[in-house]
Amino acid sequence: MGEYTCSTETIAQAVRMYDGVRRKSEIGAMVRNLRIDSPSVVASFGEDAAVIENRGEALLLAADGIWSKLMDADPYWAGYCAVLVNIHDIAAMGGRPLAMVDVFSISGSSRKDEVIRGMHDASAQFGVPIVGGHLHPDAPYSVIDVAILGIAPLNGVIYSNTAKSGDLIVAAIDLAGRVHPSCILNWDSATLRSPEEVRSQIAVMEQLGSGKLVTSGKDISNPGIIGTLGMLLEVSGKGAHIDLEAIPRPDLKKHGVSFDQWIRMYPGMGFILTLERENLDSVSLLFEKVGMTARAIGAVDDSGTLRISYKDNNSTVFDFIRNGGVMNLGFDH
Repeated sequence: MGEYTCSTETIAQAVRMYDGVRRKSEIGAMVRNLRIDSPSVVASFGEDAAVIENRGEALLLAADGIWSKLMDADPYWAGYCAVLVNIHDIAAMGGRPLAMVDVFSISGSSRKDEVIRGMHDASAQFGVPIVGGHLHPDAPYSVIDVAILGIAPLNGVIYSNTAKSGDLIVAAIDLAGRVHPSCILNWDSATLRSPEEVRSQIAVMEQLGSGKLVTSGKDISNPGIIGTLGMLLEVSGKGAHIDLEAIPRPDLKKHGVSFDQWIRMYPGMGFILTLERENLDSVSLLFEKVGMTARAIGAVDDSGTLRISYKDNNSTVFDFIRNGGVMNLGFDH
């Protein structure tokens, strides 16, 4: 980690205490209160998108919202990210995004225009239309939420809960970016890419799903690299050990970023995947062809804990058995 070396316990504590991780802990209670089984629903809570069987295909349904802090800091970027995070959710499932709807509550016209401009630009760049939604034009607050529909072959869906002991853990990230000027925990690569480039990056995930090259996956979301891996392990009922030095990263010194900041960042394009060892070279090459860096950072095991190491320094970030998980879903281990 070079000039940005710090103890693994410092990193573990930074991940556990990060708001992007702590905010996920409320999910478990909602799941227990809302969950209703349905024969057409193949997968739901714990996944990046619900999987609904429809005439032999998988419909993928997801929704996401944007932190009010980001809306206050940069309405344009909030609108852009509202689209981006939903497209990531469909891609993480090995799917192709089809269309989106939004629910927009707004308290000022100037902010409204900037949010809409950001949503439009992201929608046009990725080629995924916004086809409807609902507007609250006189709300006492400003919030943007987006829902998305995608599609995938039923046998080509990438799930979060299917990691296997012995799998390699791979982090795939587009490192050709910048720290976004409005948010120090957003790594912006997407706005610096052409429509063709970002669409090809999303398409790689479709290839991985249909080719059965990975055993599980998630997009790197607000909890960051390690927090996202923790979510995947939680729903898979597994543990893991990762090497911090193996995590892909840009020139941190050049960008004025500390390592503990980097592992908490939301990347413009990034995924955590698990796969069998013989598929590592094929998967890495697919990402390399679209300008992304994919590296093995550790391995899945049956320990029920997520452990990190740097040289001879080791720490436990999450103990899913004793302390519950990131989302506290209460799945059996």
